[in-house]
Amino acid sequence: MSEADLRRVEQLKQRDREVRAHEMAHVAAGAGVVTSGASYSFETGPDGRRYAVGGEVGINVSPGRTPEETLSRAEKIRAAALAPADPSGQDRQIAARAASMAAEARVELATRSRDEDPAGPAQAYRVAESGGRAPATGSALDTYA
Repeated sequence: MSEADLRRVEQLKQRDREVRAHEMAHVAAGAGVVTSGASYSFETGPDGRRYAVGGEVGINVSPGRTPEETLSRAEKIRAAALAPADPSGQDRQIAARAASMAAEARVELATRSRDEDPAGPAQAYRVAESGGRAPATGSALDTYA
């Protein structure tokens, strides 16, 4: 092989190591959300061998059945997407999508928590307005709040 061919083979070997490490980082961090192992696209070098020059890992980015499950899944998706030392643009897009999904789940959890509070928001307001003690039942604030 020529000097140029030897340099090209070394470049391909380096790229192959980087691609495989990148995809394996996704797999290692994506337990529970990875739907398929790494698949690679290859280039044949001047030495006749195939080298990985691109790759991908399937990740299920669907929300969970509950806000709690969605929040947990979103955190796993984000971790899997950002696991490689050098996340790609697509990796960052998936991480941003997961962050958005997590934010929506947090809003839903906060709304549900507020709605399920037996005292309700009006009771919390009444307690705050009365200096930390609940007003007597039948007071004007209690009746109209």
